[in-house]
Amino acid sequence: MIFLWLFLGFLPLVAPTCPPPCQCATNIIDCRSKDLTKETIPTSFSSSTVKLYLVNNYLTSIPSGIFDNLKDLQMVYLWGNPWECDCDILYLRTWLQWQQNRTLYRNVMCSSPSHLQGRIISYLSEDEIIATCRSWYCSMAFIAQIGLFIFILIQAILLFSIICYLRRFRRLAKVAWRANTELYEGVNQWAVSLHD
Repeated sequence: MIFLWLFLGFLPLVAPTCPPPCQCATNIIDCRSKDLTKETIPTSFSSSTVKLYLVNNYLTSIPSGIFDNLKDLQMVYLWGNPWECDCDILYLRTWLQWQQNRTLYRNVMCSSPSHLQGRIISYLSEDEIIATCRSWYCSMAFIAQIGLFIFILIQAILLFSIICYLRRFRRLAKVAWRANTELYEGVNQWAVSLHD
């Protein structure tokens, strides 16, 4: 029993696994031509990964933080993907700029939008990328403004309805008060005439 505990104590807590659909060798993960997209790319890789091949897939961007725990990573092969240089590319651009030899990544270029097509991602300025996000933000702001206008319009209609209802109620209350007063006066006159 003691031997079993000692044996288990020397096993690693988490055995490194190869993320599907990639193929793995010692410290190398090969995900070439696996039809990967931003949604289907593996979310984590072994922390001992030295080389990572993501060549010839359908990646338009990569999830933020995907390379952050790969401390031994020396090279990521990224060409052959239709990179969209919009807000979602900021993480990849920042990661590429932190690499010691950015010239190794000269073949990682924007496929869209058209005004950035063919540009090297690591050499894009943050302002150029954020400028592509503004149209999206403007659309969202426009939709929010329309929603706010509709909300205010509904509130105005409800307020107008309440005011009309209160005026009608006030008129009805006056008519009822007059009728009650007339009835009370009529009863008083009838009572006086009975006493006479």
